[in-house]
Amino acid sequence: MLRLRILDILEEKKLTKYWLYKRMEISYQNFNRMVNNETNSIRFDNLEKLSTFLECSIEDLFEKVDDSLKK
Repeated sequence: MLRLRILDILEEKKLTKYWLYKRMEISYQNFNRMVNNETNSIRFDNLEKLSTFLECSIEDLFEKVDDSLKK
């Protein structure tokens, strides 16, 4: 399973969720679901925005986690 690392990257860069939310131009509900990995999909334009605002590559936004640990 893939996990978005948005909160990790924000922490590394000493930025806040609010700072990112104001730049993303999406509803708070969708933003919060995305940041907390509670979504099954993400739009390409949102990935591009995240990459730009967080100054990282698309690959840096994701982390592969082992699903078997949840069972």
